[in-house]
Amino acid sequence: MGSVISPPVESIPVPDGGDFEFDGPRFTAYWRHLAGKLAQLPPKPQRDDKTYAEAEALKQAARDARFAFLRRYAISIYDRLTANRTKFVRIERLVYDAADLVPGLAPTRAEVAAEAELRQSEKEGVEIDQGILCNQFLADPGCGMHLCHAMLLPREESADALAKFQRDGKLDLGFARVERQGKAAVLLLANRRFLNSEDNSTQTATEIGADVCILDRQSEVAVLRGDVVPEGKYAGRRVYNAGINLTHLYYGKIPFLWFLVRDLGFVNKLFRGVARPDVSPDEVAGDSIEKLWISAVETFAIGGGCQILLATDFNIAGRDAYMTLPARKEGIIPAMANLRMARFVGDRLTRQAIMYERRIDCDSDVGRMICDEVVAPADIDATITKVIDRLTGSGAVGAIGNRRALRLSAEPLDLFRRYAALYAREQAYCHFSPALISNLEQYWNAQSRRA
Repeated sequence: MGSVISPPVESIPVPDGGDFEFDGPRFTAYWRHLAGKLAQLPPKPQRDDKTYAEAEALKQAARDARFAFLRRYAISIYDRLTANRTKFVRIERLVYDAADLVPGLAPTRAEVAAEAELRQSEKEGVEIDQGILCNQFLADPGCGMHLCHAMLLPREESADALAKFQRDGKLDLGFARVERQGKAAVLLLANRRFLNSEDNSTQTATEIGADVCILDRQSEVAVLRGDVVPEGKYAGRRVYNAGINLTHLYYGKIPFLWFLVRDLGFVNKLFRGVARPDVSPDEVAGDSIEKLWISAVETFAIGGGCQILLATDFNIAGRDAYMTLPARKEGIIPAMANLRMARFVGDRLTRQAIMYERRIDCDSDVGRMICDEVVAPADIDATITKVIDRLTGSGAVGAIGNRRALRLSAEPLDLFRRYAALYAREQAYCHFSPALISNLEQYWNAQSRRA
């Protein structure tokens, strides 16, 4: 794009002695002023070098002001939105409540909805401000632990889903299904058109399914596997998980909050269980309702699929299956893999997997550090049954106690909270980076794919 000098921007306001009622309107006026100047510029796809630089300078000034404001008032805002932490508010509501409380601090629902109609490359990136907000909430130990607790509670929809599953012995959630297999509840990923990848349409279903499996008292363990793919190259085969739906990502169909809801909700519940509202989910002060999770890896576990394997307790894989973390090609951070993978394979191999897209065959020395049993594809079903029987043969109480003890030694909730704070900020910038679009066009041939 060439070297372009960014235009000057008015000085950022300075919080005045901690008076929220005074500073809030001052900063709101500043953000509205910058937004008005941005609105006078051509839409993003029509900008030349000069107007592109002007737009970026305006957006950066607004973000700098948000950081300045939040470093002083994040705790106060969080406490106002949660009635001094006496109520739990999920992150996907919290960010919009904050936008209503302090106009300009974060995008409104209408602003996010308007950008949702655009391709990823055409968006201004208003959701970056949600990442900044969540970063500051999570960075504070008190607010961050309370928010992690909120995301570990069962979803409101899960109570009715659980009752239906216990009545019928099966549950169809559209993009996920739950079945019984002996002493196990089995969660099937069912985005079959897209090789059981994850996207905005699958998110609610998979988290409800996890809640149901964990809360179901008739089962002692839970199993996660992919549903059968009906057509295409893998027709008739089960595919574990193809990761994030890259086509939807390219076409702007995956909002930023998807990442945080997935990893603080669905995946963290696999790892930590479902929290109780009156007991801290911290492994020391309290406990969660949880089960051992068995993953059955068939065909491949790409991206998010591989990330999930780092959260489940016992992984079974077919000899022909493989794992990858193609983060560089996707232009995003592979969620909690940076936090968890080194515990399995060490730092060097983790860097190779994340930075250099190293493929890991399940039937290899490295693959067996993540996969506990690697068997012939035809033996997957029998192995699942065998492992269920083994894990439930002496009861689950001792197993859950050991699970909590192992988790505390490796990843206490506060460590997760600190990582999630960084993740919220960095993933927001990655999600709207020009590099993401370039990578998807180069490595995914995204322009030729239909949303």
